Amino acid sequence: MEENGNSTKKVFFSGVLLLSLSTLLVKLIGLIYKIPMLSYLGSEGMGYFHSAYEIYALFCIIATAGLPVALSVLVSEALAKGNKERVKRTYRAAMRIFLLLGAIGTLVMWLFADQFCLWLRSENAYACMRSIAPTVFFVCVSSAVRGFFQGYQKMLPTALSQLIEAVGKLVFGLLFAHFALERGCGPSDVAASAGWGLTLGTALSALYLLIEKKRFDTAQAKEKTGESSASETDARHIWRHLGKLALPMTLGASLVSLTKLVDMTMILRRLQDVGYSESAANEAFGSYTTLALSVYGLLPTLLNALFLPLVPMLSSAIASGERARQGEIVNTCYRLTSFCAMPAAIGVSAFARPILSLLFSNEPEAVDLAAPLLSMLGVSVFLSCMISATNSVLHAYQVVNRPILSMVLGAAIKAVIAYVLIGNATVGIMGAPISTLFCNLTVVLLNLLFASPKSGKIPLFKTFFRPAALSLLSVGSAYCLYLFLTQRMGESAFLSLGCIGIAALIYVCLSLLGGALSKEDILALPMGERICRVLQKIHLIEDAEKEGKF
Repeated sequence: MEENGNSTKKVFFSGVLLLSLSTLLVKLIGLIYKIPMLSYLGSEGMGYFHSAYEIYALFCIIATAGLPVALSVLVSEALAKGNKERVKRTYRAAMRIFLLLGAIGTLVMWLFADQFCLWLRSENAYACMRSIAPTVFFVCVSSAVRGFFQGYQKMLPTALSQLIEAVGKLVFGLLFAHFALERGCGPSDVAASAGWGLTLGTALSALYLLIEKKRFDTAQAKEKTGESSASETDARHIWRHLGKLALPMTLGASLVSLTKLVDMTMILRRLQDVGYSESAANEAFGSYTTLALSVYGLLPTLLNALFLPLVPMLSSAIASGERARQGEIVNTCYRLTSFCAMPAAIGVSAFARPILSLLFSNEPEAVDLAAPLLSMLGVSVFLSCMISATNSVLHAYQVVNRPILSMVLGAAIKAVIAYVLIGNATVGIMGAPISTLFCNLTVVLLNLLFASPKSGKIPLFKTFFRPAALSLLSVGSAYCLYLFLTQRMGESAFLSLGCIGIAALIYVCLSLLGGALSKEDILALPMGERICRVLQKIHLIEDAEKEGKF
């Protein structure tokens, strides 16, 4: 039994690692995609593209955020009972829902594209919104097949399909945008051409998954399952079960998407209220979303992948009733989140302009506009990671409604602050990252409040204040070095990367020598044992344990 349990854990963690690497690659490809696309479309065209994309994202989240996970749960439950016929009926019933939702989402987005554009005050995004509309259908098809494979604990098809979608978007989006520019099209039509590239990439991803599903069915056909036709009662029962499991996750994910829509709507509408033209408002919005939000969104994705293994560990401790162990795991989760996210947040705030200049060197005007926005967003990197950590803790305790309440209150605060600040001519678009900061802070504080009765007291100094002090010291030293060297050598990509690397090295050494990170914390990370062996060889862990607290 122990051997079987270890095998199951190994499969689980290998799947988590595979999906984490896939997500990381997709994010990096997405960032690479935006660098040349910005030169093709300009900030104004990127504004039109993101106006359409955020509407599409909301439809996709409503249709697919919770349903694939719910489908995977039902499939895995049926497999655990050895009922493969039940698996087939579940997949067929779920696919009907996905196809219906995909068709409805595509039609609504296509038919009401002009109304959406009028509401956003971005009428030139009309063609782009229609070019992206079919993507909703293909994403729903992909989600159904991904949920099926994940129920079998087969993560490779999901990972590869994500990469196909990202690469297809990159290649065809840039290719179609290039052809549109050669024909002399304006920013809105070039954005629409890039949208068709996104649709084609998603269609190829769905086609790959359907082919993999067909191959899987062929391989399974030799096994006799006693197949019989599903009754309507079976289908309705499956639909109810899917809805019950998927609804909380869908609501939570939809609220995240709605906060992005708040940003978009407030920026485009309120900037025009204080005298911006539609073109100028879209240019400001395009710089914010393409440059500042791209860097901001990449970092939490990189950091959150480190903490996925902690969730099943906490679930196991909860199931066995080990109260002390639960507190240890929760504190480790928060401490590791703080340890990794705090220096990243302060580093992004300090090095915002060098980072953007490094990535978008051909767009100095857009960098000038986005750099102060990213500096403000940098603080929210830590809060965004803490939202993921606290949500994971609450979900492990099966508290699913409280995170939704936190997000609702956070989104409401964001809407009010964004409306007031962006509509103030002296603040303008800077109100968007400020509202994000207050939104994330609200969600984190409420989640910590909701989790504290179950997880126990948090050692605030060790968890938050010590990493903050070490981060300020490390990043501050590196930034002073950066300013000193740039005055004598001028700005360069090598200098920016070197100073950021020095900040990271100083921080890690100070943390280990000062006891901010223990051996147990490192062991909780993926490949923790290997990291510990390396650190022990250079005596960093041993020295930290001898020195005691910082």
